[in-house]
Formats: sequence, C-alpha cells, structure tokens
Amino acid sequence: MKFLTSGKVKDLYDIDNETLLFKFSDRVSAYDVKFKEDIPQKGKILCKFAEFWFKELPVSNHFVKRQSDTEIIVKKMKMLPIECVVRGYFYGSLVSRWKKGEITLPKGTDTTLAAKLLEPIFDPTTKSEHDIPINKQKALDMNLVTEEQYTWLEKTSIDIYHIMYKIAEKAGFILADLKLEFGILNGKITLGDSIGPDEYRLWPKDSYKVGKTQEAYDKQILRDWLTEHGYQKQFDDTRDAGKEPVAPAIPHEIIQKMTNRYVTAYEKLTGHTV
Repeated sequence: MKFLTSGKVKDLYDIDNETLLFKFSDRVSAYDVKFKEDIPQKGKILCKFAEFWFKELPVSNHFVKRQSDTEIIVKKMKMLPIECVVRGYFYGSLVSRWKKGEITLPKGTDTTLAAKLLEPIFDPTTKSEHDIPINKQKALDMNLVTEEQYTWLEKTSIDIYHIMYKIAEKAGFILADLKLEFGILNGKITLGDSIGPDEYRLWPKDSYKVGKTQEAYDKQILRDWLTEHGYQKQFDDTRDAGKEPVAPAIPHEIIQKMTNRYVTAYEKLTGHTV
C-alpha cells in the first residue's frame, strides 16, 4: 500500500488499480487554517459517519467497506472539480455574501440569522485551497462541468439534503447545510469523498431559535470561537497581505466540547455507540 497524500483531515493510500484507502485523523482545520491540536475521537467519528451515510443514502457511491475504526476502502474515480453545497438556512458565509450583494435570494426569503430558507438552494464552490462560490454560468465558463452534469448535481444534491434532513430531524437535529463531492466512475456520476460533521452544520432542534448563533454539533464550534475572538478577521487580513495565517492554540474546553458533541451526534443519528 502506497501513501499518496494528506488532506486537511484524511490521509490517502493507493491499494491497487481500483481502490484507495482513506485514513481519517483527529486533525482539524477551520477557515482553511490547519491547527496543531487534535480533536480526540474525531477520526473515528468521521470514519463511522462516512460508512453510515454511504450505506443509508439511495445514491451510487464509491464506498466499498470500513477497514477499521478510522479507515475505509473506496473505489477510485475521477473527482469533479466542484463542491456541491446545499443550504437550507440563512447562516454562515451565505449571510455575509448576501449582505455584500454577491448572491441573490428568492423574493420573500427571511434574512434573519438562522431562518429557514423557502427551499434549499444549491450553492456550489470550486475545489481549491480557498473555495470560491460559483453559479451555473461560472461553472460552465470555467469548464468545471457540463450543463447536463450541473443540472444533475443540483437536483441530486438537493435530493440527498432532503433525505439527510429527515434522518437528522428524527434524531432531534436540524441539518442546516451540506457539502457533497462527486466523481465519475465507469462513466457515471457517483457520490464520493466522505460525509460527516466536517461536511455539514447540525443543530439540536430543542435549542434552535431564529436570530441567534446556533448550538453546533459539528466543526462550527471552532469557527464560532475563532470569530468571537477576532481570529477570522486576522486570518483574512493576513491573507490579504499575501501571507499565510498562523493558527492559535485551541482551548482545552473547546476541544472537549467538540469531542463530546461529535460523539453525541453520531450516537443519536445512527443509533450506534462509538
């Protein structure tokens, strides 16, 4: 087995001509900055969530099997250079982009923080070190996908969001948004990468309230702490100056909270223990 590359969270290994091994780590990143501290049990939760969602969703995917607590085997495929984001609530970067006039929302949309959108919207980005939001025209102009592929990705991504939303709702959560990745396998668009708390925002229904920052059972805990303490702005300013941001140390209580909530989300959503 040959080591290929390390991503923000996963290490990839080449098994043979047809399969890869994903090894999930406890590493964490936020706002495209990698942190030195690990989040205990994160890799195990991400791995088991990937297995759960790939088995649960009625969509062709590249999952073969779970190899260990932190490893899955997947089929090789040519990934499409687009991240398929579906947003169900007015939250996150959607808020700032709307305020800057970078995105138009349907007439009648409630633009109170964390309000539910009239319908989920497809809001894709490029796949790069710093993802850039795109629309259909930009995706076609950049030759990222064909028009037929874009239409398929939009419909399928929203369909998957609806399925996952219902599963989360039964477990007492709100699935606020979701990021999916697809590739081409045997000439067919196929769901790939992984799906877990690094790819969506998950809020408990019992504490949900429009107009406020929501309780996060995902990576948003770290993002909220960074924003609250001015680090997000520091990161942006540093990048604007042509330099790479330096990650601050994550407080122990934030690390502990992330571990606890990842575990809770997994056990409630899947009905399995970690």
